Amino acid sequence: MSKSNPLQATTALFLTFSLTSGTTISFAFQVPTLAQNNRFSDVSRNYWATNFIDELVQRQIIAGFPDGTFQPDAPVTRAQFAAMVTKAFQRSNVRSAASFVDVPANYWANSAINTSYRMGFLSGYPGRVFQPDRNIPREQVLVSLANGLNYRANDNVTTLLETYSDRDRISNFALAPIAAATQERLVVNYPTLSQLNPSRNATRAEVAAFIYQALVREGKASPLQSPYIVARDFDAIDESAAVVRAGTKIPVSYEQEKIILKSDEKLDATLTVAKNIKAADGTTAIPAGSKIAGELRPTDGGTRFVAKELILSDGTTYDIEATSGIVTEKATVRKGTDVGTLATNAAIGAAAAAAIAAITGDKDIATEEIVIGAGAGVLASLIPMFFGMNKVDLIVVEPEQDLRLTLREDLILE
Repeated sequence: MSKSNPLQATTALFLTFSLTSGTTISFAFQVPTLAQNNRFSDVSRNYWATNFIDELVQRQIIAGFPDGTFQPDAPVTRAQFAAMVTKAFQRSNVRSAASFVDVPANYWANSAINTSYRMGFLSGYPGRVFQPDRNIPREQVLVSLANGLNYRANDNVTTLLETYSDRDRISNFALAPIAAATQERLVVNYPTLSQLNPSRNATRAEVAAFIYQALVREGKASPLQSPYIVARDFDAIDESAAVVRAGTKIPVSYEQEKIILKSDEKLDATLTVAKNIKAADGTTAIPAGSKIAGELRPTDGGTRFVAKELILSDGTTYDIEATSGIVTEKATVRKGTDVGTLATNAAIGAAAAAAIAAITGDKDIATEEIVIGAGAGVLASLIPMFFGMNKVDLIVVEPEQDLRLTLREDLILE
């Protein structure tokens, strides 16, 4: 195994971990241009993975090479994949750090390898060996993502894997994780949708597609349209069914102009669809005025709306996978603050209302404003939790502006 010197390790980091330890120092200064331009001489606009690649380059999860190429068909090493996955996902540690005999402290991806191991994305081999320069097969990439993101198959594993004509070539250890990855739409097969090619080395383009699909599933990215994403077989759907494609935007409204809550507060809410939403065939699938029930859920220091159920105007209900963007707009309430303007035409979460009451002394807020998440009695019991605080930062959501939803999975209205 070759060992990189400090200059080489630094260069690899400048390249967003996309290069190997053999990279030379002259590469470091050209990478920002490649990442910003996002145009590669070997990735045409009609290349099957162009959109996946573009998205990951913009997010600085993967980068191109100094000669203006991306090398989409080049294999990915285990070290390179560890670096990509740690750039893409921030997860809590599920195990302690490991010391691998073939990953020296000055190896360019040492930190990424240890981080990916602690988060549960990658493991080593017997004898505390990691094999960082070994190319990673497609099935190992999918297993890594499914395990690291804690995906489990809800449906029968055998049934899920019937999608693949070469399912008998999947390793035993990979059967359940790949079934879970299939269920969560992480699998992208080019050029033949039914061929998984589990033992073939994953290419840079394929890894970009897999990681992007995982970001979509995690609510960190918007779905892309691609005929190579392994998804539900629409041939089995009744021809009269209306299909609203993943990625569709759904504008919504709410009965109040604002929703105010603490950043760690979870609130149930029901939104109203603001305009007719079309199905893939152009017909109206979701009429304006339909309801979407879900919850505002703490996410990355802010809040986002996570949809649970679509309720059509005729009372028919469907499960729905849709989320808003993350809302981080804050307002600070201090002692002596007049919250009249802030609270005007607002719905206030119980925890936020309790904090306001404790800090400002406005004990009537429970009766003056619309409080969601708890009755007045429960609110009174929450107020003492905030005694002694001089201020509180609250999330301010403007539903029409902030809670525009993106459909995360195809919605089938049969």
